[in-house]
Amino acid sequence: QVQLVESGGGSVQAGGSLRLSCAASGYTETPVCMAWFRQDSGTAREKVASIYPTYGGRTWYAYSVRGRFTISFDNAKRTLFLQMNTLKPEDTAMYYCATAGSCYDNPTLYKSWGQGTQVTVSA
Repeated sequence: QVQLVESGGGSVQAGGSLRLSCAASGYTETPVCMAWFRQDSGTAREKVASIYPTYGGRTWYAYSVRGRFTISFDNAKRTLFLQMNTLKPEDTAMYYCATAGSCYDNPTLYKSWGQGTQVTVSA
C-alpha cells in the first residue's frame, strides 16, 4: 500500500501561487498513475491533474486549471508536485494526491490517498 503525505497548502490572494507536494512511500515500483484531486465543501471530488510517471510523463489537466497548474513527479525524491499559478477564489478546496493503475477520472478507482492539504484563495 502506497502511503501519501501532502503539504504546501495555505492561504493566498487571487493571482498568487502555491506549490503542493505529495511525498510517496511504501512501494517498490513507481505507481502507474499519480493524480491531484480537489474537493470543496458540498461538492464532488474532482480530478485536477494527473501524470504517468513511467510512461513518458504524460500529463492531463482539467480545463479549469489548464495553463495555470503544472503537475510533475520527482522519481529520486518520490515526490509528486502541483505548481499552481494565477490562483483564483474558485480554486479554494482541499487538495488530495492519489495513485491508481490508470489515470481514471472516477476517484473511487484510486487505491491510495493522502490526508489532504487546504488551499484557500481570497479575492
